[in-house]
Amino acid sequence: MKTLMTSVAVSMALLASGPALAADTQSQSQEYQNPAATGTQKTDYSDKELKQFIKVQKDISSIREEYIPQIKKEDDKSEVRKLQIEANDKMVAAIQDKGMDIPTYNAIAKAYQSQPKVRHRVEALM
Repeated sequence: MKTLMTSVAVSMALLASGPALAADTQSQSQEYQNPAATGTQKTDYSDKELKQFIKVQKDISSIREEYIPQIKKEDDKSEVRKLQIEANDKMVAAIQDKGMDIPTYNAIAKAYQSQPKVRHRVEALM
């Protein structure tokens, strides 16, 4: 459980840091409002959505395990940025390949971290 929470936090940080994500989701973000900002964070996700999230999280964890050590040992800031963008692109592809969109993934990840109800449901499905 602690590993999943750490993975979710790191994954969200990497996803949020990449300019490629902003370009990919620019059209989506016009329609999407951040639930945390509006105070209306959804917690009633379907089992299907949560199962997709779990599958995606496994892929995200693999990507994170591949890139975090490379990023940590790199001294050149431009190389670090390049690796972050590369990892971000792979994470975005992993999310979309599993049939999720970025806003839904991010919303479930936030709910997993902040809503015990969602966390317990995800853990029960694992």
